[in-house]
Parts: sequence; C-alpha cells; structure tokens
Amino acid sequence: MPVTHSAEQTIVSDRDVKLLDTTLRDGEQAPGVSLSPDEKVEIARALERAGVAVIEAGSACTGAGERRAISRVTDLDLDACVTSFCRGMQTDVDLALDCDVDGVHVVVPASDRHIEDKVGTSHEDNLATTAELVEYATDHDLWVEVIGEDGSRADLDYLEELMGTALDAGADRICFADTVGHTGPERTADAVARLADLGPVSAHTHDDLGLGVTNALAAVAAGADMVHCTVNGLGERAGNVSLEEVAIALSHVYDVETLELEELYDLAQIVSRVTGVQLPPNKAVIGENAFTHESGIHTDGTLKDDKMYEPYAPETVGRERRLALGKHTGRAGVAATLEEHGVEADDDEIAEIAERVTELGDRGRRVTDADLLAVAEDVTGEDRDRVVDLLDLTATSGGAVPTASIRLEVDGEERVASGTGSGPVDAAVSAVREALGSRADAELESYHVDAVTGGTDAVVTVEVTMVRNDRSVTVARSEADITRASVTAMVDALDRLLAADRESLAPADD
Repeated sequence: MPVTHSAEQTIVSDRDVKLLDTTLRDGEQAPGVSLSPDEKVEIARALERAGVAVIEAGSACTGAGERRAISRVTDLDLDACVTSFCRGMQTDVDLALDCDVDGVHVVVPASDRHIEDKVGTSHEDNLATTAELVEYATDHDLWVEVIGEDGSRADLDYLEELMGTALDAGADRICFADTVGHTGPERTADAVARLADLGPVSAHTHDDLGLGVTNALAAVAAGADMVHCTVNGLGERAGNVSLEEVAIALSHVYDVETLELEELYDLAQIVSRVTGVQLPPNKAVIGENAFTHESGIHTDGTLKDDKMYEPYAPETVGRERRLALGKHTGRAGVAATLEEHGVEADDDEIAEIAERVTELGDRGRRVTDADLLAVAEDVTGEDRDRVVDLLDLTATSGGAVPTASIRLEVDGEERVASGTGSGPVDAAVSAVREALGSRADAELESYHVDAVTGGTDAVVTVEVTMVRNDRSVTVARSEADITRASVTAMVDALDRLLAADRESLAPADD
C-alpha cells in the first residue's frame, strides 16, 4: 500500500508523469560500457515491456556503428517514442533523420561557462541558433525536446528566455538539466516552476551529490511531467537518476504510476548482464539485499507479517523475498529455511543448528543453503546419499574452442560427457548438463566469483544460486582453479535440488 497522503502532498496522485530512458545513450557513456546493436535491441525490448514512454536510443553523430544500432531499435516499431541525442548542429539532426527516429533531443548551452567557454558563442547567437535548429527539426516532422545543458548553473532569467525561444520555435517540450549533479531540490524546484509556466518540461538529473531522486521528485512537484532516467543509474561519473528508484518512489509515496513495476527487476538484470556493471547488493529496489533478511529480529517479524520490515511487497517490482543465513540468523530463520528445503527438525535441533550457523557467521563466512543443510544433517543424524557427485574434470582453453570433459556419478551410475563453450567454465557446465540429461533442468540464477587470497596462487570462491521447480539453493566453493570451483559448486547445487525430489534421472541424452 502507498503511504498515507497528507493535505500538504506535493505531488498529487492523478498526475500524469512519463519516464524517458536514456540508458542507451547517457548510460552507455559510463566508463567501460559499450553496447552492440544486438544489446541495444535487447534492452529496448525490455524497456518496451516495462512501458517506458520515450527511449533515447543513442547519439547518431557518434559514428556509423551507432547509427546502425539506432536504426535497429527504430526498426522494432515500438510503442515507445524512439529518439536520438543531437548537439546544437543541423548535421546532427540530419544524421538522426537517417536513422528514422521519431524525435530528437537538441542540447544547447545554457550556462555562461558552456555558452562562452565551451561553445564560444554569444547569448544572442545561442538564442538564434536554437530557434533555427528547432524549426529545422520540426519542418522534418520530428518530435523535439530542447535541453538547456548545465541549466542548474545557468542564470535563471536567461534559461527562461532560452527555453521560451525553443517553445516559440515549435519545440514540443523543454528540459531542465542538472548536467553535473550540482544542485539541490530547492534550486531545481525554482527553475522547473519557472519553465513549467512556459510549456511541457522534463527533468534530467545526475547523482553526483546523491540527490538524483530528490531533485527528480522536486522537479515533478514543481510541474515537470517527464523525468530522464537510466536503468540501474548508469551514466557518467556517479551516474544518472535511476529509473527504478524514480518509478517506485512516485508509485509508493505519491500513487503516481509511470510504468509496469513488475518488469523492473528483469530489466535491471538484463542491463547489468549486457553492460557488465554489477548491481551493488544494497542498491534500492533491485539490489540483492533489498528483500533479503538475516537479522533474527527482522526475520522473525517478517515471517509473522511480511510488511513488518519491508516498505512494499517484493513482487511489486518482480522480486522474491529471501532469508539469508549468517551470524545474525535466529531460530525462526533457520526453521523457515529448513522447511523450504523439506528438512524436518524439532525445536532442540533447530536451536543447535541456529547456534552452529551463528558460529560459522562469526568466522566471517557467508552461510549458504548447502552449509545449513550439511549442519542439519549432522545435527539430526539424517544420512543422505548423494544423487550427483563429481568424480573428475578436465578443461582446456588453449585452442580455438574451449573444451571440457566431465565424469560424474549419478544415482550410483558413472556418466562421462564433454562440452564446448565460450570459456573453460562454460564448456565444463555444458559437459555437466550433457552428462545429467534433460531432466537436470535447473537454471543458474546467479554466479559470483571473489578472490580470497592474493598472489599467483590465489584461491577463488565461486558462489552460485540455482533454481529448479520453484526451489532454489545457494552453494559456495573455494578452489585454486576457478573452473573446478565453479563446477563443484554447480554440481553440489544440482545434487541438493535433485535430492529434494528424489526422482530418477533420465539417461543422458544421446
């Protein structure tokens, strides 16, 4: 449920606010991020599923490769308005037209620093050039938004004149840009309120001061009806304001709906995978810990009432609640996790298991499901025959195609298989799947690698979470060899998942 609204509510619930996603343009400007045409298409489709109103597909002036990528996005025939970023130059508009975009974002200098020092023009010429560019773009049937670059450091009287000139020339909307993440909510509200009196206004905020969402909400409260965002907050320096944070803040706090919230987690995962930028575990909305509870008090309260320690249900944004194990885990968390894995234990056994889990956590270890189940088996005296056991592994990556061979014991039967892949780990996993056959239909939900020691003989820890038939298990294994650590962890996870069903495995596929 959203928070209770007060008489002083600054954003009323019937506001129509749209989100413009610039992950494919501003997000791609984050250091180390470069998206192929196929990757841009994948992200664009995910944005479409989420119901994002405007997708900035890139900057056509960047080069021929970028124009091919933008054209691939426009060819999707999305419901979203697909646009290109343009500098204050007619040639940029022409290049955008070549990509068959629906619209353009024309960025023009707004602050003295950008007008005089960066572009080297006068305030008067800047006004004239802006009007000419807008007229040129609208004459070619483009939807046009004009962005006053560095608007948060501009003289507000001049910013108002500049944006008014853009609207008079035919621009569909104007944008207040806190280009360097410089300002706070009061300045943002003041500037946006003045611009909103002129016409439709957007807000483009960065997170250099950690005020990205705050400034975006201040802009909406002052009259902005569109917010520029990026998925996971990608962008230059500290990044842009996060799409998922703006969307959930407007929905939960103000009851203003902007997109399909349940698509947010899948969208975040896709962008993280494609860009290679990992999600911080404590990231709002989409971080691993956002709906994970370890503290005994929090776990006990959450089990009694799932709203006890969560502002909104994880399903709202496409997530699931998780109970983590560690030094803070209490009996309630242990009991709930054991029940999830179908393990029976009495109160005394649960107390002892909880104590041992705490001891493991005190050693600085993250306690996985496999650790818990091993402790439970020891405490309850329940012996378990392994379903799958790793007997031998050989992997090579020196040739053109990485290959691996695997020898497993499956329900007492030895199975041998080989596989190829993009690397030795991928090849080994392919071999494991080949050996187990089609019934081993578990999915790899997460895969993390951490170096435990330094030097050339470093030990790595691989942690995997695998899911099968709505049951998940997390296993961590440490080895000097990353391939062996990865395969051992996956085999152990598969063993736990298959043991839960105790179904006979089908013979390996021919």
